[in-house]
Amino acid sequence: MKPTLVILAAGMASRYGSMKQTEGFGPGGETIMDYSIYDAIRAGFGKIVFIIRKDFAEPFKENFNNKLKGKIAVEYVYQELNSFVEEALFPEGRTKPWGTAHAVLCARNAVKEPFAVINADDFYGADAFVKAATFLQLECNETTAAIIGYRLINTLSPFGTVSRGVCEVNTSGNLVSIAERTKIYPKEGKVFYEEGDEPVEVAATSPVSMNFWCFHPSVFALSEMLFKAFLHNNLKNPKSEFFIPIVADHFIHQSKGVIKVIPTSAQWFGVTYKEDAPSVKSSLEKLISAGEYPSHLWD
Repeated sequence: MKPTLVILAAGMASRYGSMKQTEGFGPGGETIMDYSIYDAIRAGFGKIVFIIRKDFAEPFKENFNNKLKGKIAVEYVYQELNSFVEEALFPEGRTKPWGTAHAVLCARNAVKEPFAVINADDFYGADAFVKAATFLQLECNETTAAIIGYRLINTLSPFGTVSRGVCEVNTSGNLVSIAERTKIYPKEGKVFYEEGDEPVEVAATSPVSMNFWCFHPSVFALSEMLFKAFLHNNLKNPKSEFFIPIVADHFIHQSKGVIKVIPTSAQWFGVTYKEDAPSVKSSLEKLISAGEYPSHLWD
């Protein structure tokens, strides 16, 4: 059975200032998502599930239906505030989405096979999709999930600090925890993050999460259970968010599963800041010149 790729495309890009998920960066107007989908098809994925919002659904669907018709199966799922939420547990004044783990939960009825989850606005590289597809087809089960681990140095922006989830990995290559580090930046060949007012050095080769996860569909039942508990615990916190690492942490420490950290040397890039856009375009041009991608993906 071919695995499915779930793409988180419902979020607004507040720091970037526009819907960067649908901005063209390739020479043919390709979005970053287009390159992820192209890599997924080459790696052996059999279906794409987009998680989007209803307010931009029609142009989004038209765009990708035209591109992907006959190339891969496509489904669309809406992340809505009332999805999997009992009326009595809806916090007064809640307006923002519930977070990445809730977005994935919204895909429950569309995904029945092992699947990967990625962000819409991150370029992950072909190697990551090959490794994810191999894991999903050969190793993924009810007690074994995975995360693609990027080298920290390959995920930084020259235009400002970034936040990254630094993975703690045990001797078996499995995830122990993810430590969220904010204000990460390179300086004089080293990498630092700020803790309080003090810079703390972190190994440049540390594996970090870029939200590229691999799960068995049994994770949906766990996610729904945890989301109900999350709602009970956050009735008076209308800005709380239900993130994938919450589910991952429970999976490891309560459900006694393992999450393999699969290393990739791929160069991640994305648009954290508006100033990153020219660099993204330049990086894609170099990959095209090197023969990694055709100049127009879907011709």
